[in-house]
Amino acid sequence: MRSSGLSANPSFSKGSLRMEGRGGSAMARLMHRLQQGAFCVTVEIDPPRGAGVAGTLERVRRFGDRVDAVNVADCPMANVRMSPITLAHLLQRDGQVEAIFHLTTRDRNIIGLQAELLGAAGLGVRNILALRGDDPSRGDHPDARGVFEVDTIGLIRLAAALNRGQTVSGTPLEQGTDFAIGCACNPAAADLEAEVSRLEEKVEAGAHFAQTQPVYDPRQVERFQAKLAGRVKIPILYGVLPLKSYEFADRLNRTVPGIVIPGWVLDRMRGRDEEEGLRLTAELLREIGPHVHGVHIFPMNSARRVVAVLDLIDELGLRHSVRVGV
Repeated sequence: MRSSGLSANPSFSKGSLRMEGRGGSAMARLMHRLQQGAFCVTVEIDPPRGAGVAGTLERVRRFGDRVDAVNVADCPMANVRMSPITLAHLLQRDGQVEAIFHLTTRDRNIIGLQAELLGAAGLGVRNILALRGDDPSRGDHPDARGVFEVDTIGLIRLAAALNRGQTVSGTPLEQGTDFAIGCACNPAAADLEAEVSRLEEKVEAGAHFAQTQPVYDPRQVERFQAKLAGRVKIPILYGVLPLKSYEFADRLNRTVPGIVIPGWVLDRMRGRDEEEGLRLTAELLREIGPHVHGVHIFPMNSARRVVAVLDLIDELGLRHSVRVGV
């Protein structure tokens, strides 16, 4: 295990986050807990590849009452799946968990994006993660054309405008929205200064929180938080994706943009299985847990893997502490 030298991130404190909205409803539970300094846990799931939701709802029931929110991806890897807004609404209606729906700039122009956002607000889905989206050439419709009329910063501006009670063109709305606007960032980026500068732009555009790509080395978190200090004042949930084999780890490291798995982690996984991956996850959580706002679990649609990570979090007592000044 490598020593990280992590210390509390001073860039966020209770009361430093201000959300602007005109929907007239209470703050989303996730944002309320983040403001209170709680250690928060979110989990990412993919919508079904079809019209049936029973299996997905049943999987989420296995852990829904133990997490703060579930992220619902937007046609991940550019493969056709159910609308994330629809599934997010069904998860909330089922009484399981608060949802965060992903919205990408890949498939809609600025009119369509704003219409989707208003539709989500009307269904009571009030957490968004603004993303670019995977290129269509990677998916099951490789000849499809991406729209990309705006980038992620432009999408954040759209959502922030709706929160102010108007469209991005300035047309007043009959009722505004109350979105908690999330964005993505990468602590393992090759150019950390550029990554933090980009995150600053997202915050200036209206982002309220961030979720990261999976991290595997506490030093990645340490270096990132050192760059953030005094510059970025939103809570950040760090990505956790347990490794299940050396082959899986090597494939992630080689083929997934933004994921950097250090050599010492790959060496640990040689000839090992998921049990070793969970040990590495436990070591990571023990090291970074006291110094971050929470974690975002990438379970690869395995409820069992989610439960295993949640058990680790409980064993470490991370949910029972309050982060003041983190």
